[in-house]
Amino acid sequence: MATTKLLLLSFLLFFFHQSNAQTLSTNYYKRTCPKIEGIVKQTTASFISRAPSLAAALLRMHFHDCFVRGCDGSVLLKSTANNTAERDSFPNLSLRGFQVIDAAKYAVERHCPGRVSCADILALVARDAVSQIKGPFWQVPLGRRDGNVSIANEVFTDLPAPFMNINQLISSFSAKGLSVKDLVVLSGIYNS
Repeated sequence: MATTKLLLLSFLLFFFHQSNAQTLSTNYYKRTCPKIEGIVKQTTASFISRAPSLAAALLRMHFHDCFVRGCDGSVLLKSTANNTAERDSFPNLSLRGFQVIDAAKYAVERHCPGRVSCADILALVARDAVSQIKGPFWQVPLGRRDGNVSIANEVFTDLPAPFMNINQLISSFSAKGLSVKDLVVLSGIYNS
């Protein structure tokens, strides 16, 4: 169990550091929104206390976001008349917990309008949801920029498909810098 938690933490930290070209920092909002972590934690806790299964769903949403365009929040964008977004792609139709992200963003905006990215809020919510159900807690480096591109078809090419064989899965994870051990651990967590 400790190994599983350590690998999950390693996976998440990998994506946090690989998510964007800019430098991430655990004190990124120290001056512009110093209470962000408390605001997000409190909002997330209010949902998880009523529906603990949302913790896995929120971690899955973060995973789906990070695997497609990096951890840029592009999975949160809605489709338009001219574009079908990631969240409306078939593999993402079962994602849930968008209301938690919306509530956290609303709460953060009341205190720090226009300063915090949705991508950072998604990363914090995923961490806090897991922590709320007695999972691991980790420092989340912040400073991601929100993506403004979300294309449904990219989900099919970037996200590992449930029908992939082991060689295809290994290749998919390897392309993201993840090992076979990461694949095994994340598959176990994903299916638990």
